[in-house]
This record gives sequence, C-alpha cells and structure tokens, in this order.
Amino acid sequence: MSYRRDSGFFYGNLPQLAAQRERRPIGPISFEVLDQRAAVNDIQNAIHARSGRVFAFCNMHTFNMARRLPALAEALSCATVFNDGLGIDIASTILYGGKFPQNLNGTDLTPALLSSFERPVSVFLVGSPPGVAAEAAEALACAHPNVRIVGSSHGFFSDVESDALVSEIRAAGTELLLIGMGNPRQELWARKIAGDCGAVVLCVGAFIDFAAGRVARAPLWVRQLRSEWLYRLALEPSRLWRRYIGGAGPFLYAVIAERAKRKRAVR
Repeated sequence: MSYRRDSGFFYGNLPQLAAQRERRPIGPISFEVLDQRAAVNDIQNAIHARSGRVFAFCNMHTFNMARRLPALAEALSCATVFNDGLGIDIASTILYGGKFPQNLNGTDLTPALLSSFERPVSVFLVGSPPGVAAEAAEALACAHPNVRIVGSSHGFFSDVESDALVSEIRAAGTELLLIGMGNPRQELWARKIAGDCGAVVLCVGAFIDFAAGRVARAPLWVRQLRSEWLYRLALEPSRLWRRYIGGAGPFLYAVIAERAKRKRAVR
C-alpha cells in the first residue's frame, strides 16, 4: 500500500484502499482490521478529502447495545468501526482464530491522531457537561500544536437545539468533529448530522472527560495489561458493573452462537 505526502497528510487512491481493506463482521458490526498507524492514516485521508465520514469505536458494551437497538446497529453500519477492548479481541479469536492487530480504543487513538497533524486542522468538540468540552479544547490545543480549536459545546442539548449547533459547526469551518456523548447517543447523532456538518466525525466516548482532566486514566501498566476496565469499574462500580460484569455473559453467548451458526452453514 503506497501513500504520497501532500498538505501534511498521507493519502492515496481512497476507493481502491477501501476495497482492499480487510473487515471482520462480528454480530451486527463490521470491524476494520487495522493497526493504529493505518487507522490514523485513514482518518487523515478522510479529513483531506472532506469526506464527511463517521468513525466510531465498538467495545463489548457497544456490541451488546447494537444487538438490542437496530438504530444503533444501522448507524454503525454506516461508519468506519474500530475494535475497542479485550472482549472484541476474544470474539475475533473465537470467530476468526486470532485477535485484531492492535487495540484501537478512542482514548489512545484520538491523541495519536491529533499529534499526527502536520498542518493546522480545525477541530470542534461536542460532549460532556457544560464547561468540560471547553476545558478539554484548551488542553488539546496546548498539547497538539496543529490542532486549531474552532468551537466547543456540551453534550446535553435538545433535539430542537441540534440544528443550530450543526450550523455553528459548519460555519466554523470544522474539519474534524469530536463527539463524546456516550452510547448510543453519539453514534445516532453522528449518523444524523454527518452529511450536514461539513466535517469528518469521530465518536470518542469519554475522551473529552479524560482530556479535560475530569476523569483519571488507569496507570500505564494497567492499560498494558488490558485491564483499564477493571480500574474504571473500581472507580464507578454502581454505574459500570452492569456494563462490564453483567454484559459479559450475553456477549459471549452471542459470539459462541454465531460461531455455531457459521459451522452449520458450511456443512
């Protein structure tokens, strides 16, 4: 796969690259099979092309929600979806005999993307309670010299306020829109506004809270052990136990049932 450099981005024949890329369907979700560098390049290409594409991350919790909510599954089917977390690697191993090349959670991939820009890129943040996105925007602009913040908004706007916010995002000349409103709201809103906001959309979950310093990440050694979910569970057990503990059984059942169905189909 070859790329040439122009305006600070790698890009090539985008339709051809998309056609050559491997994807792994798991349940209702089709995952890209990429490492972090290739994922960053893909988003860079989309920004350069002003494509209006949506990028999202799917972990075990998102997978379970997509099985219950057809609207979320449909929204993710229109997005480029990256694998997030140990559960998705387990599912890949069960169904395809191996894990993904790299864990592509949004909290690590997003700053890698922002650090990769070689020319100023206009970024707008939407998400978290009032004031948090503005704090995150200030921190990101300081940490990443080529991030040009053009606006921010909290994520608790009403449907009536959505159109005005989209107009603001478009008028600001936004190239990259970071949305952190939690599942499934961020994916559903991204699907709704992607064609109108004039920007590439990246659904980043709790990244805005982390960037603002409102929520602490697990120590590096915990993340390297793929155990950040345990750290977060210890911090917020009442909110997260259903997601991480209660969701594991239905998730594994769905994956094992899919494997059995595939085996029957090839007999």
